[in-house]
Amino acid sequence: MTLQILSEPPPDPEELVGSLRERIEAALPGAEVVVVAESPGHFSLEVTSEAFRGETRVAQQQLVYGAIRELMAGSAAPVHAIDRMITRTP
Repeated sequence: MTLQILSEPPPDPEELVGSLRERIEAALPGAEVVVVAESPGHFSLEVTSEAFRGETRVAQQQLVYGAIRELMAGSAAPVHAIDRMITRTP
């Protein structure tokens, strides 16, 4: 494990909540999305989407992770973990 010194303050959790919601809604039009900041970099998601109909739970989660992958990429990613994800169909 290496120590990283950040030159900028960490992103505002509420800003990240908005970014997560926007990206999921863009990838899954018509989705109902609830995002909760749990701790720095950690979030819970609840996503209800017609796009999930007929998909396995893993495929549903892959759709959500695909929408937010850029926020989770790299060693200095603002989103470190999705601690809880609930996916549903309407």
